[in-house]
Amino acid sequence: MQLTWLGHSGFRLEIAGQVLLIDPWLTGNPMFPAERRAEAVAGATAILVTHGHGDHSADAVALAKETGIPVAGIYDLISHWQASEGVEGIGFNKGGTITLGEVRVTMVGAVHSSSLSGPNGPVYAGAEAGFMISGEGRTVYVSGDTDVTADMGVWNDLHHPDVGILCAGGHYTMDMARAAYAARTFFDFRTVVPCHYRTFPVLEQSAATLIKNLPGVEVIEPEVMVAMTV
Repeated sequence: MQLTWLGHSGFRLEIAGQVLLIDPWLTGNPMFPAERRAEAVAGATAILVTHGHGDHSADAVALAKETGIPVAGIYDLISHWQASEGVEGIGFNKGGTITLGEVRVTMVGAVHSSSLSGPNGPVYAGAEAGFMISGEGRTVYVSGDTDVTADMGVWNDLHHPDVGILCAGGHYTMDMARAAYAARTFFDFRTVVPCHYRTFPVLEQSAATLIKNLPGVEVIEPEVMVAMTV
């Protein structure tokens, strides 16, 4: 299983014959090298979007049209894009599971907000969410944008994720200390990859606190467009 950070909260996950683009914000992302766009999306089989905010969803429609692959996420947002943009979509909801080849994706909750930019301010975009992605006998938890929630313990009991992709930048989401608390209190991760940090000055710039507070867990500070075997 191979994971590549696209900067901010974007990832390319290669698992069980699928190439999943998760929250692939490429255009205007100050961390992403624009000249490597084709490399980042090559062979993609589906797009997963956790919520409507532009730093997660801005490229989803364009990529779906360009590649002809489906974009999957919360029913309200996907239905809107299907009707207004004509993209192939898979809309589902929390607790629901979709199958992409031999990969199963279950939507779980998050605690945040979700909207698209409109001419008169934010426009409702359905609810925020996270994902449990299972394949190759492994499960990856993608937190999306969230704070700590006690529901995480239920999801661990149900899905047993061994890899956690956790937002940890603070200000808009849980910070490194809170992400570490979530990981050690509710999960049994072998590997944790922080995201939603370093992009802007308001966000945390280092994962040192996360590393310090998760002894015995492999915490990988990702580098943009450098593949990780997890």
